[in-house]
Amino acid sequence: VRVSAKAVYSKYSLEPASLVSFGAVVKGTKKTQTVMLENKGMLSFRFRIHQAPKDAPASESKSSKQGESVPSATKRPVGRKPSALTQGHLSLGMFTVSPCAGSISPWGQQKITVECVAGQEGTCEEHIYFDITCR
Repeated sequence: VRVSAKAVYSKYSLEPASLVSFGAVVKGTKKTQTVMLENKGMLSFRFRIHQAPKDAPASESKSSKQGESVPSATKRPVGRKPSALTQGHLSLGMFTVSPCAGSISPWGQQKITVECVAGQEGTCEEHIYFDITCR
């Protein structure tokens, strides 16, 4: 009996890799952009999108351009209101991200929608990270 195996890591790409900018948006209007998460490996993987903790240093976030890890922060600071996560949507201030979890088969891809509904005047910036199994 011959037995063989090949050990591999999940490989993925994220486009755009680091910045989704809506620019100026008229108050009371909605704008949508997409992010593409692609499985470039031989194994299926699951992903989950989280809000980055407010106290996480910016240098901790690495670009996920070609499968580099992003912070795996799972603890929330005490006393901090968690972001709203309902029915596959993650709400962060003026932004809604969907889907925020799923599974991608080998060579498959998932389109992730980021929607901005301009509420009050001013700048709104949020940081999210993608948690990918077996990276």
